[in-house]
Amino acid sequence: MGYPVTYHCPRCETIVEIEREGYLADKAVTPYPFEGWTYAEPDESFEDDAADGVRFVCGESDEVVWDPNADGSGEDGSSGSTPGCGEPFYLSFVRYEEGREIDPRAESEFVRIDPDPRPSGPKGPDGPCGPGGGFR
Repeated sequence: MGYPVTYHCPRCETIVEIEREGYLADKAVTPYPFEGWTYAEPDESFEDDAADGVRFVCGESDEVVWDPNADGSGEDGSSGSTPGCGEPFYLSFVRYEEGREIDPRAESEFVRIDPDPRPSGPKGPDGPCGPGGGFR
């Protein structure tokens, strides 16, 4: 049995409603896809581990309800036209590998700084060498 579940576009806050199964394992809704995740369109199969999330195009994707609380009259502050910004956004599900949840953030690349001593700045101007007043 499916249930209506709503999400917000992270760019323009437009609400989208999609029919989902009773068990939800949502990770995040982001304006960009997670690296390594696969995304299905809302009208494709995504509930049976066929994808790691759903890709929406704000206001344009089929098989969903856009701005389900609007009555179409424009009384909610909208012009009554099609809602959404037209930009893609991504619903990502929780993923597991070997029983552990995968962190979708890209791994940091560590940079090793050369331990050789380096001058802290450019060499200053030459000046008098001392009491004799000579220059170097």
